[in-house]
Amino acid sequence: MELLKTLVDKGLRRELPTREEALAVLATADDDVLDVVAAAGKVRRAWFGRRVKLNYLVNLKSGLCPEDCSYCSQRLGSRADILKYTWLKPEEAAAAAGAGVSGGAKRVCLVASGRGPTDRDVERVSRTIEAIKEQNEGVEVCACLGLLSDGQAARLREAGADAYNHNLNTSEATYGDITTTHTYADRVTTVQQAQAAGMSACSGLIAGMGETDEDLVDVVFSLRELDPDSVPVNFLIPIEGTPLAEEWQLTPQRCLRILAMVRFVCPDVEVRLAGGREIHLRSLQPLALHLANSIFLGDYLTTEGQAGKDDLAMIADAGFEVEGTDTTTLPTHRADALAAAQAGCGSHGGAEHGGAEGETTGAGCGSAGGGCAPCGEAAPAAGVAEGAGAEPVPAAAPAAVPAGAPAAGARTDLVAVRRRGVGTDLPPNA
Repeated sequence: MELLKTLVDKGLRRELPTREEALAVLATADDDVLDVVAAAGKVRRAWFGRRVKLNYLVNLKSGLCPEDCSYCSQRLGSRADILKYTWLKPEEAAAAAGAGVSGGAKRVCLVASGRGPTDRDVERVSRTIEAIKEQNEGVEVCACLGLLSDGQAARLREAGADAYNHNLNTSEATYGDITTTHTYADRVTTVQQAQAAGMSACSGLIAGMGETDEDLVDVVFSLRELDPDSVPVNFLIPIEGTPLAEEWQLTPQRCLRILAMVRFVCPDVEVRLAGGREIHLRSLQPLALHLANSIFLGDYLTTEGQAGKDDLAMIADAGFEVEGTDTTTLPTHRADALAAAQAGCGSHGGAEHGGAEGETTGAGCGSAGGGCAPCGEAAPAAGVAEGAGAEPVPAAAPAAVPAGAPAAGARTDLVAVRRRGVGTDLPPNA
């Protein structure tokens, strides 16, 4: 397939595909999905080898959020039967984080519901970061606290936060259909504040909320321009009691095409397989490891994930390896840019260095060269043969509901609300 050969070549050069090429990936037929995975897998291996980074969520404060994000079980007016609790103490959060680290997690993601933190909240989270780092040498800490006010990003960075997550979630054009209590621009500003403070930016999307192919391409192109180091790809978890409880429009094949499109547009970025992978990819999860180089281990914020031991077995069976704390996740040029930002330079501009398995050069991931939906809430089979031999498939007119998608209707049997781990008396799933 000529399209895939072109996209592989561009990915190895860090060159931005055209919008038409990105749309064509989403429009490929189910019969060609293995060819798409094989092609995007070449790009993934060029920059990240066969390493898989494990991340672990700690929900610091659950429920009772004043924002009205339609996908979220913690939203204003949610009728979802979820755990609700106020701020964990630093020692409680550190103990919860330890469960994930013992399972192989390299990054701990500290998430709190709410519009954004108060200065007192930032102080509380700062103490939590310090407690986690004291107990776990080499672990990365990512904060996800909502919209930031002036100076808060710098305070989190000073406390030891390595990264900050704030997802764009969907396209700017449709953002108002999903959330009305804050704007798309508010989210962009928070990501930029995190970058300016020297934190690694983490920002991604949620697929499956009724968006079109154009919406998906729009948000991924916006993410490339914003230039985060990590892009979580969430697949909507339709939770009973939320406005999107009956949005079941994803198939495993569509999820793979979405991940492949993200990899082609953001080739040298940590693409994280995040919330919803278990219920939408199901038995095709191992194939997604050929596209994403990062996953969450264990449970999410208010829903249960796959057992941690099963994740580890899946990674090993698919021929991948867990990335250790002694390994730098990002390719050299991105790691160098982040170090420069932490030293006072905010540019993620295109230093020319090689990837994980070969030397490639070109423009930075951001199209300009170079910059709350919680990160895990919307949220891998045998090796794939190299190369692609199918005939080109012309781009089809995208549809809001892809062909072959499940019929609408709540499928609560697939969604398990979390009843264990932090905030409960039961041990966590890690």
